[in-house]
Amino acid sequence: MIEICVVGAHLSGMVLNRELLAEAGVLRRAVATEPCYRLFALAGGPPRRPGLLRVAAGQGAAIATEIWALPEDGFGRFVAGIPAPLCIGTLLLADGTTPKGFLVEPEGLHGAEDITRFGGWRAFIASLATA
Repeated sequence: MIEICVVGAHLSGMVLNRELLAEAGVLRRAVATEPCYRLFALAGGPPRRPGLLRVAAGQGAAIATEIWALPEDGFGRFVAGIPAPLCIGTLLLADGTTPKGFLVEPEGLHGAEDITRFGGWRAFIASLATA
């Protein structure tokens, strides 16, 4: 099983979570990132998608994530379907682990909204419902 860190539409109960489940994904844990990331709501959609960007020390915040585990072949199929400007890189998590996970290419930030202040995608989505 290969772990993958998700931050948005693939979180449990969210619109794209079915893609992880279709590849026999198993939720392992919820954990925040190290405080070296900024979270953005990307332009476009549907569905709405986040972009996680690693930044310099002191410029970011801890962001809520989930760690899922996929069989090797399912991981390959899942990652092959990820569209630009999203990509897979190595994330730094508060529990000391460094799984592969979703990041965004800087080019993808054109027209994006910085939503770091919400601390995670769920809180941002909840804010839309109350707005």
